[in-house]
Amino acid sequence: MIQGLIGKKRGMTEFFNDDMVKVITTVVEAGPCLVVSKKTVDSDGYDAVQLGFGDVKSQRLTRSAKGHFANSGVAPKAKLKEFSATVEDCNVGDIVKVDIFKVGDVLDVTARSKGKGFAGTIKRHNFSRQPMSHGGMAHRRPGSVGQASYPAKVWKGLKMSGRMGGENVTIQGVRVVDIDIEKNLLFVKGSVPGPVGGTVLLRHTSKGAKHASN
Repeated sequence: MIQGLIGKKRGMTEFFNDDMVKVITTVVEAGPCLVVSKKTVDSDGYDAVQLGFGDVKSQRLTRSAKGHFANSGVAPKAKLKEFSATVEDCNVGDIVKVDIFKVGDVLDVTARSKGKGFAGTIKRHNFSRQPMSHGGMAHRRPGSVGQASYPAKVWKGLKMSGRMGGENVTIQGVRVVDIDIEKNLLFVKGSVPGPVGGTVLLRHTSKGAKHASN
C-alpha cells in the first residue's frame, strides 16, 4: 500500500454533514499519480515508490531528468516525490488514484506557505505594540535586543523582523470528510498551507502524531 499522494490545492468550500453541522473544508485535487520508480531494501536500503504528478513539456526538463524518465519508460511529470509503500503491490507505470484514502482517514498535509515578504515583529511573531499615547514614541518597534557589557552581543535565534512565510509547513491530524473518486478530489477538514494551485503532499499520519482536528 502506498502511504501518500501528490496533489494540488483547489480552494475551500463548506457543506453540512449528516448531523446538519457545517464543515469548512479544503478541496485538494489528489492525483492521479504515476509510479516513476521503486526503491527496495536490497538495492537502496528501504522500501518506497517515487510518484509523479502533473504534466510538463520535455523542453523544460534537464538532461538528467529526461534520462530518469526514459529509463523508467514513463511520461515526464512536473512533480516527483517518494512515499513509503509496499513495493510488492505496485509496479513502475501504475496509476495511483485518490481511492487509496477513505472518509475518516487522518492525514499529514505538507505544502509551501504563502510568502508575505519582510514583516515586523508584531505581524511575524505576534508581539504586542507599545503605548500609542502619553509620549510613547516606540509604537510598533521591537525594543531593545542587545545585552549588557557581558556578553555584549545579540543572541542567535532572537525573534526579530525578517522574511515571513514561503516555508514548508506540515499540518498533522487533518481528517478526510469526503472523496470524489471520479474527479480525483479530496475534501479535508479545515485549512491547509499554501495558495490555490500550490502543490500539496498528502500522507497517512504516522503513529504517535497529534491529531489537530476531530
